Amino acid sequence: MRVVSHVMVIAIIIGACTIPTIAQRGAADAATRATVRDPQGPKPNAANVPFVLPADIKWTGDPKRQETAILYGDPSREGPYGMLIKWHPGNFSRPHFHDKTRHIYVVSGTWWVSSSNVYDEHTTYPFHAGTFSTDVANTVHWDGCRTGESEPAVILLTGLGPVKTVSVDERGQPVQPGPR
Repeated sequence: MRVVSHVMVIAIIIGACTIPTIAQRGAADAATRATVRDPQGPKPNAANVPFVLPADIKWTGDPKRQETAILYGDPSREGPYGMLIKWHPGNFSRPHFHDKTRHIYVVSGTWWVSSSNVYDEHTTYPFHAGTFSTDVANTVHWDGCRTGESEPAVILLTGLGPVKTVSVDERGQPVQPGPR
């Protein structure tokens, strides 16, 4: 905890020192300012600023239940990864844990989360768009989107792979996957 507070203090000091410099360089005169009514500029050079437009993001999964889009990396391989998960209303995972810590930001909608070992949607708590959360390694949770929500819950999930997901029983003990 002490290390985290020291890192945060250092980050604040560095940020305070660099913000005035960035602001001075970024100052624009009236001739270079634009509004949303002005025409858009050219696309950024993809070698300098790689990007994927929303229509080009590749979603996989069941469009009536849950979809996933890998933005970078691969959660099944060594190294960092980032992915979007879209939970459609009325769908949830079941109680489980991951062997590594992962970080989540709710992009849109309401993501409902529980830390109970027992699957009961009444125990879920709403994380609205803008909420940041952490899946702590080896701790039980489950999540999704409640029936009646007006839109899917979309979350940005990041972590270091490879990551394993382990289902648990009502006592929180790992269960072996059954035959398929």
